[in-house]
Amino acid sequence: METDASITLERIEGFITGFWWILPNLGIALVVFLIFLAVAWGVRAGVSRFFHHRGRPDLAALLAGFARWSIIALGLLVVATIVFPSVKPADVLATLGIGSIAIGFAFKDILQNWLAGLLILLRQPFRQGDQIVVGKHEGTVERIEARATLIRTYDGKRVIIPNSSVYTESVTVNTAFGQRRSEYDVGIGYGDDVRKACEVIRNVLKEVPGVAPAPAPEAIPWELAGSSINIRVRWWTEPHQADVVHARGEVIYAVREALAEAGIDLPFPTNVVLLHDQTEEADGDRTRQREGWPAGDNPPAPRHLNEVVIDGGGELKDAGNAPRSSRRRH
Repeated sequence: METDASITLERIEGFITGFWWILPNLGIALVVFLIFLAVAWGVRAGVSRFFHHRGRPDLAALLAGFARWSIIALGLLVVATIVFPSVKPADVLATLGIGSIAIGFAFKDILQNWLAGLLILLRQPFRQGDQIVVGKHEGTVERIEARATLIRTYDGKRVIIPNSSVYTESVTVNTAFGQRRSEYDVGIGYGDDVRKACEVIRNVLKEVPGVAPAPAPEAIPWELAGSSINIRVRWWTEPHQADVVHARGEVIYAVREALAEAGIDLPFPTNVVLLHDQTEEADGDRTRQREGWPAGDNPPAPRHLNEVVIDGGGELKDAGNAPRSSRRRH
């Protein structure tokens, strides 16, 4: 028991002696670490101020934080070599090199997003305040952080998109240029004057608030549709979504009023329903069999659709309330 106690006392004395030996190194290491902290703070402030003055606040935050933590990591390395003189910087760097590989695998997504964010901020395909479309998300860029890009949707939601997705996917920047074009198809009747309709549309668009005078608005005959001749109306506005939406509403209202005032028809799609016995006299030989029409020597006489009444149960009756087949041909 006495031997064990003496060994324990010797160890304690050795610890105390060793502590007194490294105490000066601890003091020096503390001073050095404080110096590194001060340098890290100064570098962070300088980098942040440098990029803020150039209108790059997101890049300033990213690089300032990176510079700060890099200097602090270097300070810890120097402190380790001061406190433990037997530790060589080369050995520490080698250990960090091996450890960085493991860290890289463990934090692959984080590092990938950080590098993607750095590249986005350096190349600036879009900036804070731009309105962009990424995949199925569309909105205004709030800020670009180290891990993700934050956008505010037009209906007031926040979407956080990883920077790696933003960097690898296609991005549409709606506010990249000073103007943005919109278009809308207007249908007029086949009996109306197409040139007159286009002229009326172009003239009224010049007076619509929010529509840019240059490039000039356009009205182009675009399609011969089933029930109308479609005219494609195109105009330019400010690029922001609010300007685009408000101008679109004004354009549709103004075009509708102008065409109505000019006596130009705005038709709607129509469908024709033919009953089996609702045909014309000149519809061919009515005694022969055809689709939905039986052959016979005594076919029913042709009649107009106005002579047919459909009751609430779906039964087809003529004006004299005689039940008939309710099948129709579309």
